[in-house]
Amino acid sequence: MTTTQRKSPTLYRGVVSSRSGSKTIKVVLNYLTKHPKYGKMLKRRTVAHVHDENDAAQVGDKVDICKCRKMSKTKSW
Repeated sequence: MTTTQRKSPTLYRGVVSSRSGSKTIKVVLNYLTKHPKYGKMLKRRTVAHVHDENDAAQVGDKVDICKCRKMSKTKSW
């Protein structure tokens, strides 16, 4: 029987925007995308609800996040 290598999880880097509740933070992920017709680069962002077990992150900190199992309705990072 052969073993397969599991892919390492994709890490995303973002900035903590708020501490919403116990063990939860909101992280803003900024990225650029190209407009499909005109080609201009557009700034976009995604807000992710992230599990913070130790409540260590503060507003403004840069953090690396990766996907995990679903912790609640909105929290899966």
